[in-house]
Amino acid sequence: MSSSSLLPQEDARDAALFFVVCALCFLGALAALSARAAYSAANDWTNDVTGQITIRIEGTPQHLEKALELTRGFPEIASARALEKSDAEELLSPWLGKNGVPEGLPLPKIIAAEAQPNAKNMGEKLQSAFQQNRITATVDDHVVWSEDVRRATDSARLVALVAVALLAATAIAVIAFATHAALLARKEIVNVLHLCGAKDSFIAGLFERRFLGLGLQAGTVGAVLALCAAAFLLYMAKQSDGQVWLLPQLSLSMVDGLILGLTPIIAGLSAMLAARITVIRSLAELV
Repeated sequence: MSSSSLLPQEDARDAALFFVVCALCFLGALAALSARAAYSAANDWTNDVTGQITIRIEGTPQHLEKALELTRGFPEIASARALEKSDAEELLSPWLGKNGVPEGLPLPKIIAAEAQPNAKNMGEKLQSAFQQNRITATVDDHVVWSEDVRRATDSARLVALVAVALLAATAIAVIAFATHAALLARKEIVNVLHLCGAKDSFIAGLFERRFLGLGLQAGTVGAVLALCAAAFLLYMAKQSDGQVWLLPQLSLSMVDGLILGLTPIIAGLSAMLAARITVIRSLAELV
């Protein structure tokens, strides 16, 4: 007698288990993708602002040229340039639109500088140099507050990882419980096979293969649904003309593919392990 006749694939009692595993795999995979995207976005953003220094000059164009010369004179400064009108228009485009800055609107004189990775207290050094040369300037050293932002994003990353871990643990526990409940409905099959002299390993293997396949199938469907949801979110983000600031954006990279690929494997192994434990316990009660 084949295993398919003992445990038919079309058994209606597995529909609820299939749905539970599929839904949990979808939520788990989507949460993992979102956490990875948030981690990547926070890392990229903090790297972009680290070392950036913005200097606003008050006075004539000659003051701007002098301030630019002083800034470039520091060995800790990797680069420095005065922002042109086109740069200002690009920065103000989210508020003023794509028509550019209106004529007659006074634009601040801005110097964008980038410090070397190991530079320290560049904001104070630049401010002191400007004061000595009688240049009125406001120096915004992004390092001062980017460290606070980095600590905040690190905390957010930890919370996201803990949330994903809890969701994964919950999913595995629910899959195991649902598998156990489905097996209890087939307890008579275990009893009959045991009375017929079937070995415990044969009986356990029969159920392991059955629920491993169910877990793999349901996990695959859940992963595919998570992929579709991620692709939809990625499409919607691209339709926003790049104005989704500081929000995690899914990229569907190789890491995302690894997450989606592991989802059905974890679901299948969880269901298989739950089936084995349940069958072994049931056989132990018969001895």
